[in-house]
Amino acid sequence: MKARSVLLALSFVLLSGCLVTFNDPIPTRDTAPPRLLGTWTSKNAWGEPLELEITRAGADQYKAVSYRKGDRKNRDEYAFTVSRHGSRWYVSAALPEKYGGHYVIAGFDLIDNDNAADELVIYDLDLERVQQLVDQKVFEGRPTETEKGDGVLITTPLDNVFAYLDDSANSDIFLSAAKYQRMAK
Repeated sequence: MKARSVLLALSFVLLSGCLVTFNDPIPTRDTAPPRLLGTWTSKNAWGEPLELEITRAGADQYKAVSYRKGDRKNRDEYAFTVSRHGSRWYVSAALPEKYGGHYVIAGFDLIDNDNAADELVIYDLDLERVQQLVDQKVFEGRPTETEKGDGVLITTPLDNVFAYLDDSANSDIFLSAAKYQRMAK
């Protein structure tokens, strides 16, 4: 899914073409940690250098712009919000209609390294694991199809979803999707 190139939305969606989506975005209630803002670097699956710029776009609104290094003309740009639930930070972004037109949610961690070069790690929800939870009636949902692949739309109220996600015993629902290093100034 193309949305993964930006932090979820942030790196959000290009990895497998399959996606867990929701009817509603995460309610806006938190300000992103200041360390999230700035320019991050990584490499894609082909070893090409990528850049990700995260900026404030309004009150509790943020923008992620992702592109191959040196190619700002061909970029992906997504607006997103953040929220903290339990011990994890989440981002939420609307997807274009061609990707289902719903909302994607991903987790993220900011890691301090010894040399103060921060690392941004993005976590996607594991589609297969979420589908198992739908089959087991833990979540309500239905299959979705987009031009980029199959997915699942979760219709369970977000409070119930986060009650499940916030339980550390359920951490196997997350997959590491991308890692970025803070770009040196």
